[in-house]
Amino acid sequence: MPLGTDLSLADARTRAAELSRRYQDGERDLRGALDRQEREQERLRVATEQAALEEQARSRATLGALLEAYVADLRRGGKVSARAVERSLERNLKEAMPELWAKRAADATDDDLLAVVARLADGDKLREAAKVRSYLRAAFAAALKARHNARALPALRELGIRHNPAVDLVPVDGAADAGERALSVGELRAYWRRIAGLEGPEGAVLRFHLLTGAQRLAQLARLVKQDYDSDSRTVRLRDSKGRRRVPRQHVVPLIPAAVEALQEMGGGKAGPHLFTLTAGLAPADYSSLRHRLMPVMAAMQEAGELESGPFTLGDIRRTVETRLAAAGLSLEVRGQLQSHGLGGVQSKHYDRHNYLNEKREALETLYKITTGESASITAIRKKRVAK
Repeated sequence: MPLGTDLSLADARTRAAELSRRYQDGERDLRGALDRQEREQERLRVATEQAALEEQARSRATLGALLEAYVADLRRGGKVSARAVERSLERNLKEAMPELWAKRAADATDDDLLAVVARLADGDKLREAAKVRSYLRAAFAAALKARHNARALPALRELGIRHNPAVDLVPVDGAADAGERALSVGELRAYWRRIAGLEGPEGAVLRFHLLTGAQRLAQLARLVKQDYDSDSRTVRLRDSKGRRRVPRQHVVPLIPAAVEALQEMGGGKAGPHLFTLTAGLAPADYSSLRHRLMPVMAAMQEAGELESGPFTLGDIRRTVETRLAAAGLSLEVRGQLQSHGLGGVQSKHYDRHNYLNEKREALETLYKITTGESASITAIRKKRVAK
């Protein structure tokens, strides 16, 4: 053993005495014994470091990390709901229950997750409770699936989730009740008269929303100049709702009044967006549209034009389908117009018809109903006079 800076003379004497005792006790191959001892120490060192790294990784694999990875996966998939999901989880879990947010995801129990949902339900926030339950179930399910998917987000796969504690959470009673408010024909016509009288983009954005069949606002907000075809008078929406990784192309024809509303919004002049209140700089979203709807609805209430109280933008979407159904349009055409109920095998793999003419006819019928013109003509036969 060479003498050097790491081994003083006193240490060398102590070490030599130790080795001498081992030799006198019968351990003749001291070099081999030292090599084996060194290898064992190295093995223990590596094992200790590995255990420390694994523990560090486990400590980082918190419920919060899982939910953040889930939101990142939504963004990667182009889901417009990602920001809303992120805000909901931060508000209802990260800020409200920080200890659970910091808990290891693998250690989270169904009781832990139930407490998150129950807190909202007990506060009579049933719809929000149902959403959070859905987000928790989906986040754990995504992490489980990622363990066997080479193309999954690495942050999800690295969490090592092996079970879904949210899978047995019971749906929140009363949260998923379908809305029932649909404007009567009289209310719809009164609403149209109000928004038809609003000048500038303030009224144009509400008119465009209605005259396109009350499309989902998130999809209208994604419209840019390239999505408008002036020759065919159509706009191309991207429907990413549900589990679609690739948004479904949804082409909506524009009747003349909708084209006028599009031009009045002034989209594309100052920025790329078409559904806008700022000449294209930014898209109009639910909040900005609701802000414009409220004074219209207040004026209708004051004038006694509402039969069943206030309504929402979602109620307008329901109204469009209800009035078109009453006018005799088929369920299939209504579904094609509003891009819902199209996830079946037949629609996905076999039906390649674009329904463009049927959609245009549906929107023309909606315009006739809305503006007070008769949507259908029924011939009145003369009564026969009995002899």
